[in-house]
Amino acid sequence: MGENGKRPLDALEKARGKRIIAHLKNGEKISGKLVAFDLHLNLWLENAEKVGDQDSKMRLGTIVVRGDNVIFASPE
Repeated sequence: MGENGKRPLDALEKARGKRIIAHLKNGEKISGKLVAFDLHLNLWLENAEKVGDQDSKMRLGTIVVRGDNVIFASPE
């Protein structure tokens, strides 16, 4: 455990209810409002969008991104 009890997943906890972007192993980026997550980094996103080149977006709605596919996730 890090200094002052801070853990890597604390950043995601602070982002709960806010928009995040997840970078996936296949090169895709998924943006959405973080509803929930678990220790495997499975992400439940609402109003999710697949972000493409030149910031084109494809609406996905409510999805679960499997943690095995996530390289990293961060607040937008």
